[in-house]
Formats: sequence, structure tokens, C-alpha cells
Amino acid sequence: MVSSPWTRFYSNSCCLCCHVRTGTIILGVWYLIINSVVLLILLSALTDPDQYHLTSAELGGEFEFMDDANMCIATAISLLMILICAMATYGAYKQHAAWIIPFFCYQIFDFALNTLVAISVLVYPSTIQDYLRQLPSNFPYKEEIMSVNPTCLVVIILLFIGIILAFKGYLISCVWNCYRYINGRNNSDVLVYITTNDTAVLLPPYEDPANGAAKDPPPPYVSA
Repeated sequence: MVSSPWTRFYSNSCCLCCHVRTGTIILGVWYLIINSVVLLILLSALTDPDQYHLTSAELGGEFEFMDDANMCIATAISLLMILICAMATYGAYKQHAAWIIPFFCYQIFDFALNTLVAISVLVYPSTIQDYLRQLPSNFPYKEEIMSVNPTCLVVIILLFIGIILAFKGYLISCVWNCYRYINGRNNSDVLVYITTNDTAVLLPPYEDPANGAAKDPPPPYVSA
């Protein structure tokens, strides 16, 4: 019997210790906490702009750190992420597979963006030096980073991004396995319900041999 090549990657456990459903709940709560903290910082920055406002002189450039439009966009993104993470957590807890799909799509999108960053660093390694030169002069360890050999710096950055991509890919597989587990469990429950109902056989009315009168049939016989 030929099985799908994706079947070999299917597992009910993640992190070598917990079920994929538990792992998805923990992952959803973790993302929910992070985005909630980010939202609180953004809201406090909107209410008190002077506290988080950095001038162009402090940044060493001709731009502002965060204007009102960017703050509003970041706040909207944080609210959307909180909604997506809450849906994933609720879907894994209540075993609703469809609620996990938005979070899974976000993971794929985030993985694709990080992959594009790795490809851009590999194809255009000189962009790293250009980016370092645009950093403010008071940026921590700027001079030490720029003094590193460009080739070694590219290798280090690619290795770091590769580790991040491997970890994100593992988290994607955990969420996907959780979706498959819940979806398969719900389908098996429906199949068992239908099969149980189909085994019921109703017998027609019969006549009592003593007086010839029709009587109600006995209770339906349910096959084992």
C-alpha cells in the first residue's frame, strides 16, 4: 500500500515530551503574551509620544523613529496577531481544526519572509555593510561588528538565520500535526456515529399466532 510522502513527518508528539495539541496551546499562549506586551508598549507610546520619541539627531539620520501612522499600523497588526493567536489556542483546546488555520498561515508567511532575508543576504552580501553604516553612531558594538571580516560576517548571519528557520519549520510541523490530529479525530467520531446508526435494523409488524392480531414490533436489533 503506497502512502503519502508527508506521512513520515506526521507525529502526535512535539519537543520529545508533550502532545502536539498541548504544544500548540503553549505556542499560542506564548505568542499571545508577546503580542499583548507589544500592544501595551504601542498603546503607551501613543498616549505619551514624548517618552518613546527619538529625534533624527539621536538616530544619526534624517528620519523619525516612529510617527503616528506607523504606530497605528503596528497597533492594528498587534491586535490582529492577538486575535489569530487566541483563535489557535481556542481551536487546539476545543479541538476545532478550522480555528488553527489562520495561525498556520501566519507561520508560513513568517517562514517565507525569513527565507527571503536569507536569500538576499546570500545573493547581495554587501547589503550587510551598507546596513551597518546606516546605523546610529551610538549603536552598541557597531564598530566591533564592522571590523569583522565581511565573509565571516555573512557566514555567521546565514548560520544564525538557518537556525531560526529550522526552529520555525519545526514549530510549523507541530501546528500542522495538531491540525491533522484534530481533523482526523473529528472525522473518526463522525464515522463512528454514522456506522453505529446504520447498524440499527427495524423489523416490520408481525401477527400474534394466538389471535392473528397485528402487534407492535419488538425493539430494533442492533448488530454488534
